[in-house]
Amino acid sequence: MDTPSQPSPEREAYYGRISEEHLAPLWEVLAGLVPKEPATKARAHVWHYDKVRPHVMEAGELITAKEAERRVLVLENPGLRGQSRITPTLYAGLQLILPGEIAPSHRHTQSALRFVIEGEGAYTAVDGEKTIMREGDFVITPPWTWHDHGNDSDRPMVWMDGLDVPIVAFLETGFAESYPEESQPLSRPEGDALARYGMGLLPEGYEQRALCSPVFNYPYDRTREALETMRRQDEWDPCHGLRLRYVNPVDGGWAMPTIGTFMQLLPKGFAGAPYRATDATVFSAVEGRGRLVVGDETFEWGPRDVFIAPGWTRYRLEADEDAVVFSFSDRPAQEKLGLWREDRGNRPAAG
Repeated sequence: MDTPSQPSPEREAYYGRISEEHLAPLWEVLAGLVPKEPATKARAHVWHYDKVRPHVMEAGELITAKEAERRVLVLENPGLRGQSRITPTLYAGLQLILPGEIAPSHRHTQSALRFVIEGEGAYTAVDGEKTIMREGDFVITPPWTWHDHGNDSDRPMVWMDGLDVPIVAFLETGFAESYPEESQPLSRPEGDALARYGMGLLPEGYEQRALCSPVFNYPYDRTREALETMRRQDEWDPCHGLRLRYVNPVDGGWAMPTIGTFMQLLPKGFAGAPYRATDATVFSAVEGRGRLVVGDETFEWGPRDVFIAPGWTRYRLEADEDAVVFSFSDRPAQEKLGLWREDRGNRPAAG
């Protein structure tokens, strides 16, 4: 009896005839197109900063920030090599700016985040406002806004870039443009966006014109303070510890339309309950040490390390000491499409 996986000679001949008309039999591919559950090609992995940092610094000796436009080492998922993806839908890389350098101004339709890994004193300028970056800061570059980076400090600066490049590429909506000058002119004082929109207040007459948060730098010191306040109130999640979501102060929604961002505190001795969700998640440790446990694999991580939990793959987080971890995923895009789901374990967390 014929089966879709073993077509008869008659069916093979039929497939050949319809192929000439650019037709194909759905029944031969249906199981792959509409799977019973996700089967990701992405793999769990950790990039230890002490191992990759020498390569990042060597790039600074080989090419200038101006020549490269963006001097970045792409974090390629081991299961997605050659695709410039850390997850199936997101790009990530480590960007280096040396003292005195400027990464020239440009804009693009991809949404971007910067999470500062090392250093203090470099800046990014977004749409006419400059902000000084410090370790642990989460910075947004909204789509189609001019942005350039520079380093007026005396030390190298490294941050992780996260962009929705694969999503935009899939939709074939990518545009980019270079600014005529190396740096864009500044039209607002430093700290203006945070003062206007980040204090639980909005200027009278404000109209929301963009999907990203009008606050584009969320300082780490404020985020860390909020986590400590939650610790005192004992608001523990068995899977995530104490986890805060970065939000748009205008409407309380996600800070970015396609990328969700979080900061979480894992107390010493934390052993998270098993968890999986459809959004593959990229983590960057700020403080402390712990483990990502995925199946029978264990990935040790510490400060400045980057690691990933693939989508719909059960994992656990553990902490040997108080740990603070930043993370991002494509959850907002999945939620808007009605696709996001999670599966939580029942084992309580310690702490």
